[in-house]
Amino acid sequence: MSAQGNVAPIIIKKKKSGGGDGHHGGAWKVAYADFVTAMMAFFLLMWLLNATTEKQRKGLADYFSPSIPLSRVSGGGNGAFQGDSMFTEEIKPQSGTGATDVNPVDAQQAQGDTGVEADEKREEEDSKFRAIEEQLSGRGGESMVSVAMSRHIVTRVTDEGLIIELFATENAPLFEDGEAEPTALFRDLVRMIARVSEGVESNAAIGGHIRSHPVVLARNPVWELSHTRADKTRVLLESGGLAARRIHRVTGHADRKLAVANPMAARNNRIEIILLRE
Repeated sequence: MSAQGNVAPIIIKKKKSGGGDGHHGGAWKVAYADFVTAMMAFFLLMWLLNATTEKQRKGLADYFSPSIPLSRVSGGGNGAFQGDSMFTEEIKPQSGTGATDVNPVDAQQAQGDTGVEADEKREEEDSKFRAIEEQLSGRGGESMVSVAMSRHIVTRVTDEGLIIELFATENAPLFEDGEAEPTALFRDLVRMIARVSEGVESNAAIGGHIRSHPVVLARNPVWELSHTRADKTRVLLESGGLAARRIHRVTGHADRKLAVANPMAARNNRIEIILLRE
């Protein structure tokens, strides 16, 4: 009994080994979340590229990559943008001083005055145009045209310049019927326009308009005839004293811009002489 009581107790320890298949922490979860986020962003980008226009994509790109709107070309204004738009370099406005740094040739150089000077210049042009209108209509007490001639003249000042419209009536045509040969009335009108135009240095544009022809015609001459009449007007202006270098353009509009609702009315036979703004 005493021998058995002195035996030490047996202790069995169970040691766990291995554990290589554990999760080793949560770092992989962060990496997986970053991967899923990147894939979502990729598919969202592909969808946006397919579902938006070029202009919308440019707006999105500008939103995510903002830049300071500093203009490399002066647009003639003052303030932060120095002109009309924060995209001045792309649109290349020609209303200021300086030049674009992309192929700076003469045609791309920005030219002009400041806004105040431009307004003063426009007022001066309007004053000269109104003086010509008064000479043609007699509102200033003196007219350069007779009463019969004044019935064929309409003037108006627009953003393009002073438009002097010479139009025909049923009893007084400007050209021989269906031809480009001017009548005596039209010759007198054009010579008078050439004289009053000496008071300005503006370039001139000439547009020919005619009434519609019957659709049964096998060959409709509206385009050729309107341009030929406009070019004949150019010749008459130059012979009346208008310098040839001042002729900016000669255009035939056919019957595409009618003056009255009836397309075959004689009133649609007209010539527009435009004294252009600088």
